[in-house]
Amino acid sequence: MKRILLENCAAVLPDGKFENANVLIEDGKIAAILNDKVSTDETIDLENQTLFSGFIDVHNHGAVGVDVNQANVESLQAVGKFLAANGVTAWLPTFVPDSVETYRKGISAINELMKIQADLPIAQIVGAHYEGVFANEKMCGALRPEFFKTFTGSELGDLPTLEKGIHLTTFAPEIEGGIELVKELKKQNWIPSIGHTRADFETLEKAFAAGAMHVTHLFNAMTGVHHREIGVAGWALTKDKIFCEIIADGVHVHPNMLRFAQKNKPADKLLLVSDSVAPTGLGDGDYELWGERISVADGKTQNERGSIAGSVITLLDAVKMYLSLGASDAEVSRMASANPAKLLGLETSRGTIAVGKRADLVALDEQGKVRLTIVGGNPCQNRLR
Repeated sequence: MKRILLENCAAVLPDGKFENANVLIEDGKIAAILNDKVSTDETIDLENQTLFSGFIDVHNHGAVGVDVNQANVESLQAVGKFLAANGVTAWLPTFVPDSVETYRKGISAINELMKIQADLPIAQIVGAHYEGVFANEKMCGALRPEFFKTFTGSELGDLPTLEKGIHLTTFAPEIEGGIELVKELKKQNWIPSIGHTRADFETLEKAFAAGAMHVTHLFNAMTGVHHREIGVAGWALTKDKIFCEIIADGVHVHPNMLRFAQKNKPADKLLLVSDSVAPTGLGDGDYELWGERISVADGKTQNERGSIAGSVITLLDAVKMYLSLGASDAEVSRMASANPAKLLGLETSRGTIAVGKRADLVALDEQGKVRLTIVGGNPCQNRLR
């Protein structure tokens, strides 16, 4: 693979910006971060843009008309291309509760794409996320409770798994067998994530002790904070070792609560997700999704039951939201890249701009527009003019 030099940028490093930086890429990895210029096969002038580590989305149901539950290899590629154009370099396709046959087809498609994706200029799939298979019916949100399961010991085996990659599932610890489910998930190297839940404090503590270390879309589909009942959200905010993902679209969570979450979680434990659905990137209108009609208007989704049905943002939109709220480049880089990488156990290879890590990078201009995305050292189509 050729050597590429990204020159004249402000590189966002874990401890702040490296101004007037030149980033050398060799064999798909970051080889050096320099003030000086070096001779390479290709030089790309970033024109003083800000260079971030590529964004990582651990909760994404699809985009550009593609629903992960119904996707094939080609349509997953289309999502990956769209995500890369919006600065995402790695993602977890996320299933909503459905039939086992649907899961099998979806996992098969992901397996096939993962075999060939390294040579494609698309966001790379690094695993799969099953959201809400083991959820509380009273906190179903837009999910379909007819597909929910309890855990009696064997149900995890009904979920098809990837040939290689990370497996994450969102569950409610108060369901029948919920704590035993956490133990089995950890035994099989899954990431257990608490969500779509009304669990009380004692049950949450048991789930944490059993190995649950993540919370799905903080504040949404869970009990809120009350001064006599801490609620799932309050517990998550005060449990410093718990990762929390948050949908920063200004719809799922009020902007002031976004600030509140950032102030009350350790810097390495809050991460941004899109929770995007198939209509993302298509604009306002009516769409068929998960067996019902949803409407998209002014950036808000709503299903026929009146519930929010996912988002129509990308991680880029979430980054821009937090920047507008006063977060620094380094802070949003942690939330969009470093912290997701840490949650997934990929922090040694992804998540920050550092020598030896994958060259997964995104350059943003002053308006927050993506000017260049690089995935594994390969520039994608959204290149600087």
